[in-house]
Amino acid sequence: MAEIRLTRVEQGQTKIRNVPIAVTPEGFWCCPSPIVFQKSLKTQNPLNKPKSSPPNSSTSVQKKQTSENEKKPGTTKSRTGLVTDEQRSWSSDAPVLNASRVSEKTPRPKIENVPRKVSIEFGESGTSDLKVILLGKQGFAVKLSVHRSILMENSSYFAHKISEQQPIFPCLEIDECDDVEIYVETVGLMYCRELRQRLIKQSVARVLRILKVAEQLGFPSCIQSCLEYLEAVPWVGEEEEENVVSSVLRLQDEGIGVTPVLKRVSSDISKPPKDTLSHILELVLKSNEERGRRETKSIVLKLLRENNSLPSSSGSSYLCHDTLYTSCRSCLDSLLSLFKQSAEPDFTNKPVDYREPLVKSMAIEADNLTWLLEILANWKAADEFAVMWARQQELASLHSKLPIMLRHHVSMITARLLVGIGRGELLPSKDTRHLLLQTWLQPLFNDYNWLQHGSRSFDRKVVEEGIGRTILTLPLEDQQSILLSWLESFLKAGDNCPNLQRAFEVWWRRTFIRPYAESGYHQQPEQ
Repeated sequence: MAEIRLTRVEQGQTKIRNVPIAVTPEGFWCCPSPIVFQKSLKTQNPLNKPKSSPPNSSTSVQKKQTSENEKKPGTTKSRTGLVTDEQRSWSSDAPVLNASRVSEKTPRPKIENVPRKVSIEFGESGTSDLKVILLGKQGFAVKLSVHRSILMENSSYFAHKISEQQPIFPCLEIDECDDVEIYVETVGLMYCRELRQRLIKQSVARVLRILKVAEQLGFPSCIQSCLEYLEAVPWVGEEEEENVVSSVLRLQDEGIGVTPVLKRVSSDISKPPKDTLSHILELVLKSNEERGRRETKSIVLKLLRENNSLPSSSGSSYLCHDTLYTSCRSCLDSLLSLFKQSAEPDFTNKPVDYREPLVKSMAIEADNLTWLLEILANWKAADEFAVMWARQQELASLHSKLPIMLRHHVSMITARLLVGIGRGELLPSKDTRHLLLQTWLQPLFNDYNWLQHGSRSFDRKVVEEGIGRTILTLPLEDQQSILLSWLESFLKAGDNCPNLQRAFEVWWRRTFIRPYAESGYHQQPEQ
């Protein structure tokens, strides 16, 4: 008959307390609930407190009275109730076996700080031919009554240990068990016919613990059942996924087949990541459904940002740059073609069915370019985009020929580029920066009023700071030419023109108040 006993050994006394255990259909035990181990450890911890000061005579009298009261029948009833509460904590669908409780007969020793050892014993001691003693942390010992044939058949570790015994001893002791609870459960699984069924409804974390002990014991059928479980069960969260993958990769290094589990996180498809990313970009850029495009662009941008933050992303980023710039050129060609069609003299006389698709397509292509620029800026690879955009003189010349409601999306691209340069997210050459401002600053001024009131994503202060900082990166003569042109526009349009007052003040200070001498940049001329 299977039984489990919780034993606490003290100087001069032995105290045995019954706890329930789950029994397998095969007639053997399965691991007791973690509550059993936890309660055992809790009862042990208070016993390791520092030695208290010697008690006085009055305290000795009180302890003597207490010792006498503990022998009264009333106390025995309360202890019986405690055992019943513990039994209730077990699952009702598992058989439970209990042993009788042995009352305490030896009087409590006067010395309080006595080393004590807590142990759990279970198994069929009457039919077993081997006792395995597991010594865990904090003096926690577990004694298993098992069968040599079962252990040798299922575990290469036990087969080796038992074969080393000459002569054969009825006891095998294992020191320093890190996870005694799981060790007991794994040994119990050697008596089960359907290991995989035993793992159902277990947590992934617990199965990983079982897998680790099964690996240590050389228990191949348990390892295989754990891998089948991990291949089928969902993994919740990144941390759990990383724990599974790291555990499985450790087994792979030992030559154990773990491919089915790893297929969830790795692929042997011959198509390279570059082609996959290109396909994703193509799907997003060609979509006409507004909400789907917006949400997918946000997701892809977020994932690419995360990928860029990893130390190992330098190789993949090179592939992404090539793919992204191919998409940029395609969008630019399409946008230029749409501008040409919309700039035709009789465009306004065309039917609505002809004009509306063109207008929508222009907005989509401009939005696509802004999104691609955002990705490139996050990848610190937008310098080439600045060159491409600065050279779009034909597109800029067509800009003034279109109604503002059709063209203002293009000015958002210019604004994002200038913000990026002002923040140092991209570092185009001096000639590129100058050409960019020459080509696109005036179109941006022309659309500024519409952008302020017609675009939710437009931040006036951020854009104005970006424009000003970009202008101030140029040589002083170029700063003067651009800022004087801005001043003329600002005096005419007021709030309908960007306010570059801060940049103007810096230029003024550099020009009139503190000019640096050409022969020495660190010396100020005498006033």
